[in-house]
Amino acid sequence: MAEAYLRIDGITVEFPGVRALDGVSFAARGGEVHALMGENGAGKSTLLKVLSGVNRVTGGQLWIGGEPIVFANAREALRHGVSIIYQELTLSPNLSVAENLLLGQLPVKRGFLDRRRLRERAMTILEELGEGDIHPSTKVRDLSIGQQQMIEIGRALLRDARIIAFDEPTSSLSVQEIRHLKRIVSRLRDEGRVVLYVTHRMEEVFEMCDAVTVFRDGRHIRTHDTLEGLDHDTLVSEMVGREIEDVYGYRPRERGDVLMRLEGIEGRGVRAPVSLEVHRGEVLGLFGLVGAGRSELMRLVCGVERASAGQVSFAGTSRRFGSAQQAIRAGIAMCPEDRKSQGIFPVASVSDNLNISCRRFFKRWGGFRDPARETRNTQDYIRQLRIKTPGPKTPIANLSGGNQQKVILARWLAEEIDLFVMDEPTRGIDVGARRDIYSLLYDLAERGKGVLVISSDLAEVSSICDRIGVMRDGELIDIVPREDATPERLLGLALPA
Repeated sequence: MAEAYLRIDGITVEFPGVRALDGVSFAARGGEVHALMGENGAGKSTLLKVLSGVNRVTGGQLWIGGEPIVFANAREALRHGVSIIYQELTLSPNLSVAENLLLGQLPVKRGFLDRRRLRERAMTILEELGEGDIHPSTKVRDLSIGQQQMIEIGRALLRDARIIAFDEPTSSLSVQEIRHLKRIVSRLRDEGRVVLYVTHRMEEVFEMCDAVTVFRDGRHIRTHDTLEGLDHDTLVSEMVGREIEDVYGYRPRERGDVLMRLEGIEGRGVRAPVSLEVHRGEVLGLFGLVGAGRSELMRLVCGVERASAGQVSFAGTSRRFGSAQQAIRAGIAMCPEDRKSQGIFPVASVSDNLNISCRRFFKRWGGFRDPARETRNTQDYIRQLRIKTPGPKTPIANLSGGNQQKVILARWLAEEIDLFVMDEPTRGIDVGARRDIYSLLYDLAERGKGVLVISSDLAEVSSICDRIGVMRDGELIDIVPREDATPERLLGLALPA
């Protein structure tokens, strides 16, 4: 067995009111893909930020290539060959592909940017990554998420990173982009680099990884140096500290009256008229590959964008919402896919994020805010949804992605909402939190609410939904009942003919 190139030795990280990492120790070798697994809040992202020089340790030692290392900032981490590919990419969207690739090491000639050399170096790395069709002068904002991820990887290669960490890399990728990413990860391993791979998708661990380290509540639980003999149930039990027989826990129920009816809806991203119904007591899925038009359709329905044609009938009344606020007042709320930029106010507290919409219910005489009632409301939902937070006043940016998602859900539960539109509700969320969220969706349906789940996760939509609408290229292709919704059939409908 090769000697470990990266060693984490008793690392501890503390923030006000919380110990995010508690004496974590493990090692990773060059030439292996090492998975980091654990529930949201287990400490995985905190560790990546230690490796990137963002988080300062309060105890323990980091070793790279047999040398003790202390990073004072992110620049020092880069200089020591560490590169992190975060779930929320760190590219500059208004700069070109070439400028993003060589940011921080732009070639200069006689005091000016050497554009010819810049273009040549960019083309070399793009072809190396199998992205030769991307022109170096293209603005990054015009690329797909998968292509942007390749630019992040190319930047790491140009810096000769020996340790490359991926944080939920496939959460927003199409099937084709995932295949391409897997080939790149295999190549990085073959080149002898240390590849750390953070994911909640079990199938990726067993397909791509050579070793796995499990975290729970900021502590190191176990490192498996080989996946031989390791099974799905054992890994889940180590992550959550208990056995979980069925993460989906589907609960059948009676379907009620039609809550919402779409008739011939068209608009940006939806090129063919869409007609469908959502019933009370139903969990309806919308499945499709990235760019299929699922989220775009719901943005039209929820008033985020205006439909160019068609009609929405909600609770028996014909409606066309001019804004998201109008839809919310009518009883429709949407939890967006991109929590960071569309779902939360990162500088505000958990309490402020949860109560921002329902604050009108907690006003005192004279119309003034009642902070005490808002705090009690927040504490109630922290208990009900098992939100991991030091308290209501904690900045929501300090919470894990799964706990941020629970806060967004609590925001709408505190409102008078009849239809919950959930866009990728478990993106980047661990197995324990996913079970909690699925159970909550079933609870809503059993109370006569309507639930519409937008997901690119085949297992998710086929396991939790009563019916699944499949979209492709901005068109609703078919609506498949649960009993017929095999992964093969859903994927066959979603892929281009």
